[in-house]
Amino acid sequence: MSESKTTADIAKQLGGKKCIKRAYSLLGPAPKNLFGPKATTMPCYNEDGQELDAAHPTEEYDVNHGDKKLKWCGDPENVLIVKKIDAETVQPFIKCASWLVQEKNLNVFAEMPVFDEDSIKNDKSFASVFKKLQVYTHTTPIDLIICLGGDGTLLYAASLFQHSMPPVVPFHMGSLGFMTSHQFETMEDTLTNVLTGQASLMLRSRLRCIVSTANRPASTNNDNAESYPDKEFHPTSCMVTPSTDCCKNPEESDKTFLVLNEVSIHRGTSSCLCNVDLFLMERQITSVQGDGLVISTPTGSTGYAVAAGASVVHPQVPSIMVTPICPHSLSFRPLIVPAGAQLKLAVSENARAGVNISFDGRDTMQFNKGDTLTIRTSTHPTPCVCRSNPFDDWFDSLSECLLWNTRLSQKKIQSNLSK
Repeated sequence: MSESKTTADIAKQLGGKKCIKRAYSLLGPAPKNLFGPKATTMPCYNEDGQELDAAHPTEEYDVNHGDKKLKWCGDPENVLIVKKIDAETVQPFIKCASWLVQEKNLNVFAEMPVFDEDSIKNDKSFASVFKKLQVYTHTTPIDLIICLGGDGTLLYAASLFQHSMPPVVPFHMGSLGFMTSHQFETMEDTLTNVLTGQASLMLRSRLRCIVSTANRPASTNNDNAESYPDKEFHPTSCMVTPSTDCCKNPEESDKTFLVLNEVSIHRGTSSCLCNVDLFLMERQITSVQGDGLVISTPTGSTGYAVAAGASVVHPQVPSIMVTPICPHSLSFRPLIVPAGAQLKLAVSENARAGVNISFDGRDTMQFNKGDTLTIRTSTHPTPCVCRSNPFDDWFDSLSECLLWNTRLSQKKIQSNLSK
């Protein structure tokens, strides 16, 4: 079964113009709309021009940008289960892995720490399935991800895929679970719908952050991982790499991070103010003086950013949030800029100390004078499988997890006047 239309086919449709760079649209990355090796939200065709998913024709999915239906350009084969290292997730992991192997005949992968858990490897009833599990590496072409944990587990799973990310089904087994809307009690029905293409995706945009050290300017164009001058995009090439070593340019020492929530610039343990220059599309718009700055995605607007005073933004709104942390100015209000904008930060010349940068609260590094941080929306979002649809899921999470606008109802005035 062949893949979807090639770049050359798309170029013919555009009048012979060659598509050499990828971009992000409301429908996901373009021109080739793939999430991992086989998942997409656009129709897939074979060499004869026939749509592969004949059971669910394209007409059902046209125009409706808010509800992106999952399509498979081939039968999913490899499933990665990412679990929180916790006793609570052991039995769900065993049940999920057993069902995928025995009922669906799929290849199930897990990270090495999972194989070292005594409660899993010593379970005699799970022994036959345990032997069939495979150790996940960063070169494994994964078709589907299953998360057993909370929001932190989903953030960790996203950090494993620093380029094209397969669809992820997050089951709620954490504390808050704002992004993990699925209940494990319905695991079999949920995964059956996903594997047969009967599911909707919420495309959560990510930020590509490029840190360039002194005397090595950061590239302003799309980097090698997102530019394809003369060849078709290959979804499995360098698509899963550790965040700290992601696709370094051999001629430069730039470090690249993809974040799902936010990148935060803060003073760390220093007693000095953060003093950082902020540029938007190469124009300096302000100098940030305060405890720091949060640059977040719409998904991250309900995390660190909202605690710092940012607006709550739906994940499918194409935008970037710029939120100061305790600014030393009463007029420094949070900003929302277009997703296509490029932000750049640098420590001010008159700063008394450097700052720290944290990426999704995990990787932290020192940021000194002469270093630059370039931020833009990545072409590779995190495609989360919805429980119902992108809007109901999000508002349910707002109400259930953040208790949004929850208060006692105003009482009706009872008249005591006689009629």
